[in-house]
Amino acid sequence: MTRLYTESSFSPRRDFLKSFGLGFGAMAFSSLLAEQRASASPTGEMPLDLSARISHFAPRAKSVIFLFQNGGASQMDLFDPKPELTKRHGQKASDIRGGNANGASNDPLMGTAFKFRPFGQSGIEFSELVPHLGSVVDDLCVIRSMYSNDPNHPGATYMMCTGNNRPGRPTLGAWTAYALGSENRNLPGYVCLRDPGIFHSGGAMQITNGFLPAQFRGTELRSEGDPVLNLNPTTPRAAGIQDNNLAMLEKLNQLQRSKYPHDSVLEARIQNYELAARMQLHASQELDLSNETEGTQRLYGMDRPDTATYGQRLLLARRLVERGVRFVMVLSPGPHNVWDHHGDIKNRLPAICKQTDLPSAGLIADLKQRGLLDETLVVWTGEFGRLPTSQGGSGRDHSPHGFTLLVAGGGFKGGFVHGATDEIGYKAVEGRVSVPDLFATMLQQLGLDHERLTYDVHGIEENVTDSKVNHARVVPNLLA
Repeated sequence: MTRLYTESSFSPRRDFLKSFGLGFGAMAFSSLLAEQRASASPTGEMPLDLSARISHFAPRAKSVIFLFQNGGASQMDLFDPKPELTKRHGQKASDIRGGNANGASNDPLMGTAFKFRPFGQSGIEFSELVPHLGSVVDDLCVIRSMYSNDPNHPGATYMMCTGNNRPGRPTLGAWTAYALGSENRNLPGYVCLRDPGIFHSGGAMQITNGFLPAQFRGTELRSEGDPVLNLNPTTPRAAGIQDNNLAMLEKLNQLQRSKYPHDSVLEARIQNYELAARMQLHASQELDLSNETEGTQRLYGMDRPDTATYGQRLLLARRLVERGVRFVMVLSPGPHNVWDHHGDIKNRLPAICKQTDLPSAGLIADLKQRGLLDETLVVWTGEFGRLPTSQGGSGRDHSPHGFTLLVAGGGFKGGFVHGATDEIGYKAVEGRVSVPDLFATMLQQLGLDHERLTYDVHGIEENVTDSKVNHARVVPNLLA
């Protein structure tokens, strides 16, 4: 069992607050002043708060970039060729055993409209829709036997983000930040990048801290404009206003602190204010993409209208992990659930692939050429896959029974295919990998034992994979 926090670990800062009577905001700026004095000293040394840094064994990877394709990409149209499905196109699927929650057994089978071909030295077959991911296939671990347990978007998204389809649990990013923190005092340990146009809509389940302390919730950053909304005032303030605000905040904080002297949420808020204050001074410089070379920007497709938005987001993800952020969740460009193709898949799937394929491959290539891929796990996945049957004659319904997930770097095997679905792509039948299994394997590469990474919730030791329920296991066949 691993405990990261005790009451004694909070007491020095509380004693400091009690002695000097500082409010949250004042505490944050006082911390910054101390750092500035330290940086001006002969040694320039400033001790870091290491209370949230643990490891169970030597890590292979340091950080994760999770490319979440919200909506559920179609595996048999992109990564899992099924010639038998094409042969049986139009036949009834009533011979599929087991049925499914969406009643697809009464719908006709639908072969893919897209051609597959081998890529790389490994000769792994990918669709014509993802030629750029095909170009880096020798760096990819292609898991064709993923499965989940919920056919609906909310539950399946919770499962892919938290390892459980029950709301209230922390995401893998929150657990990672809880265990490993951030290597950069000016940036959070856990960041979410999404489309600026839908910055305020949906997505809370992708960044929730669940029952973990509040400072481990994901911080939303933007790849366009100010990286953090509301970090700075929209209009200049007259002199003295901020001082007055902090003075009032000090009084309110002291009143609350006197009522709840041992509340761990207080520590979370102090740390959040400290981080916000540091980000005011440093975040814009840390995340400025203007000093990236034209060649690097082209690698991410930032010179093309159709790939520029997603490419900018992935370039920012690289900069974040390069600067010590542990976990970066990146959502797809466009509307919510943009990969959810219940109809017109022949036109809609190529459209989203055109936006995401080149930047995704560019990220992997860039990390590799910088020597960062070995220590960075890049995951490409949706919350589930699609059925091999036709929905409405032109689309595919949800399928948690079997889908494909891609992993690059961090000690996972490259140019390797693990597992298989059945002959028509309905369900995983060989080398099945659950989402909790994937999490356990990823955490091992980060130096963490999924059963020993725990948090006390009302006297119950909860672990990251909820292993008593899910029976999660590390999958050694995925690792080099």
